[in-house]
Amino acid sequence: PGVPPPFISVSLTATLRLPQLRHACHCLLFAPLHVTSEVLNSITQGAKTYGIAKSFHALQEERRERAERSVLISCSPKVSEKKLLKFLSQHGNVSNCFFYQSYGVYAVVEFASKNSIVGLHESTSLPSMHHEVSVPFKSRLLTLKTNGSADQSGGSNSVEFHPQVAMPINELLQQLSAEESVDQQLSRLTSALQLTEENVSLRFLVCSLVKDVAAAFFPKCTVHPFGSSVNGFGKLGCDLDMFLDLDAASGNPKRKPSGFYLEYQMKREASERAVTQSVLSVVAESVEQFSPGCVGIQKILNARCPLVRFSHQPSGFQCDLTANNRVAMKSSELLYVFSSVDERVRGLVLAVRYWARVHGVTSSVAGAWISNFSLTALILFFLQTRGPPILPTVDQLRDLADQSDQCCVEGNDCTIVSDLSRIRLQTNTESLERLLQEFFEFYAAFPFNHMSINLRKGKEQNKPESTPLHIQNPFEATLNVSKNVNAAQLDRFVALCRESAWFLQQEAGSKPATVPTGGSAQAWGLAALFLPSLAQAAGVKGRRKKKREPASERVKSLLQSISTSHSSQ
Repeated sequence: PGVPPPFISVSLTATLRLPQLRHACHCLLFAPLHVTSEVLNSITQGAKTYGIAKSFHALQEERRERAERSVLISCSPKVSEKKLLKFLSQHGNVSNCFFYQSYGVYAVVEFASKNSIVGLHESTSLPSMHHEVSVPFKSRLLTLKTNGSADQSGGSNSVEFHPQVAMPINELLQQLSAEESVDQQLSRLTSALQLTEENVSLRFLVCSLVKDVAAAFFPKCTVHPFGSSVNGFGKLGCDLDMFLDLDAASGNPKRKPSGFYLEYQMKREASERAVTQSVLSVVAESVEQFSPGCVGIQKILNARCPLVRFSHQPSGFQCDLTANNRVAMKSSELLYVFSSVDERVRGLVLAVRYWARVHGVTSSVAGAWISNFSLTALILFFLQTRGPPILPTVDQLRDLADQSDQCCVEGNDCTIVSDLSRIRLQTNTESLERLLQEFFEFYAAFPFNHMSINLRKGKEQNKPESTPLHIQNPFEATLNVSKNVNAAQLDRFVALCRESAWFLQQEAGSKPATVPTGGSAQAWGLAALFLPSLAQAAGVKGRRKKKREPASERVKSLLQSISTSHSSQ
């Protein structure tokens, strides 16, 4: 008590070994009102320093289990954290609690036991509705009515709100410009953009809430987050991709037959894809009818990967729910392994992704431009080619795997090592600033016209098809993940890489000595790299909208076509 959190975190990570560190984390985790998220995050980073980063599956299972013990509560803007926790403690010990703002004020409350949620549900009541009949589905999304029991009595609001979206670009550029070196700017950018522990917990909770609805039809199903939410490269505000896993619900095929078989009440479908479409359609209807806060349900069942898209208003997440998408889950695990090998990987990926988004190289809308996954693959491939390499190849990760790691999905070998301590590479000491500049130089001169990117081998290969950009899927060798990219968008990327490499070389990594009068720092280094002037210097034009003809010209053309049609008759 009384010791500043940074001192606590430093002393713990500097003096404790594995058993003591685990005990310290446990004690801090179960000490509400006295432990800040900064302390927990510092200890987590300290644990990684000692090489005890958890495997992908172990970490996901731990977070999923914590989400099962959590509730989401809509609160009054004047809520008192102390009073709320005192009220909730009547039903059991609270392990963790944090607040955020979305469409109102919300609290994520994690109990020490799932039984506490049962007791909390028993004390709740259904809202009174005069003209509609409410369905008594006991969701873990609750509303705390303003009755003074948990409201703050006078004074300003003392609740700390944890951000769930990235800060505005103007504010971020100001913070970057105030740093003393490009390396410090990259560190600041990483901390500002990356998903916080609270945001990840909220993502797992939303998946758990969707699972509650799907479990009405598939009692043993699970809903896993995948993609940017769990692969280590997520940015605050990114979409939430979810995978409906029905394997547990369908039973264990290795179990000895007992003579009894379940009679499935679903018509036989012609293909596995048709089954996936039927399952997602049923779950979509249930989510729309019974899951509070889920709006804008869209069934996109004829896509290459059928999905259900909706908005979860209490969290502010845009959600995509898929099923039978195990290759995507393995890709998430692969990226998580890469992000855990070296701390510079995440910093470089977040910086390049942000650079690409502000200059229109990538987009949240599907189209002919480079996707985030393709861009990340380009970054990882670049790191595989360093001397010595910073990242292993996918084949090397496969060779390090043991028998328990063996995995085959739809005939594709998806085996990679899960024990991160087995990955040992030669020491590479290049700074993050140097890697960023080298990345731009690497792809400014890359022979895209005849060479392709291969993460399995960690080296370029002859392009097997005539598409402008060819990046081999790490687990599906015949699939080009960048097949959508056209020549114009690739040229745009190369031109921006060339200009960015030249710009960083001119900056030489030092802050300008002159500071303009007016209070705001002059944009330099990484901050200047994100300004529109960079694209203008590279001669890169924005995406053009199709020019519409004047109304009179369109009418004139229409009349001419009608006249021609009549004369031909």
